[in-house]
Amino acid sequence: MRKFMMAALAGAMLAACAQEPAPLTGAALVERGDYLVNGVVLCGDCHTPRLENMALDESRELQGGMLPPGPGMASIAPALAGIPANYTEEQFIAFLQTGVRPDGSHPLPPMPPYRLNEEDARAVSAYIESLPKAAAE
Repeated sequence: MRKFMMAALAGAMLAACAQEPAPLTGAALVERGDYLVNGVVLCGDCHTPRLENMALDESRELQGGMLPPGPGMASIAPALAGIPANYTEEQFIAFLQTGVRPDGSHPLPPMPPYRLNEEDARAVSAYIESLPKAAAE
């Protein structure tokens, strides 16, 4: 019985020490978003304009791009930098989690229906919000 009690006490102490890590904030959240946007979900492949040689124009990161034509496909990838037009931060985070726009519609391909978890969606949003919006033309 004593061994059981000691084991139960040790287990309770370990459980009390095992805490969830604190959610990322500030620069760490933006850094995580940079990793996700540029290394995992690759937003820039469509949402960044291209130069004549078809390389990404990194001076205009996520400021919108033209897409190759195709049946049932979008022809323009909208600007994302600074948070997409007509979205609040929370609406954009919800879109990244559900693939559904605030008006209930779905984007056309080639936009994949991302289903990011909330922490990753918040990181992506924080990074995109940190980028300069496109200059008004």
